[in-house]
Amino acid sequence: MPMTTETNPLGRIEVSPNAIATVASQAVLQSYGVVGMASKNFVDSLANKIAHDPRHGVEVIVNGDEIEINLYIIVEYGTRLTSVANSAASAVRFNVEKALGLPVGEINVHIQGLRVSSPDC
Repeated sequence: MPMTTETNPLGRIEVSPNAIATVASQAVLQSYGVVGMASKNFVDSLANKIAHDPRHGVEVIVNGDEIEINLYIIVEYGTRLTSVANSAASAVRFNVEKALGLPVGEINVHIQGLRVSSPDC
């Protein structure tokens, strides 16, 4: 797995995709309308049931200096899906760029399901 690397006068800093995914996961879970993370496929779902991963639902792809992030989320029923997706992407971009000091390329939001929290719906 490639790492994001930055060199400064004191040495080299390497950030793993797992560290980036952890920052992204925390940011997306605090976003408006997001009630949980989802699996991108059946195998990922089984793996998460065996060993719970806090980065579940976040995929980070590093190509050279470009960072691509895929988010697989569950959204609150009744919210505007485009608003939730835009809010999640903005929160992830802001938090990852603030933590790393590196620009994030694409952020793809995949809404995998809806959850009804209120029995009144």
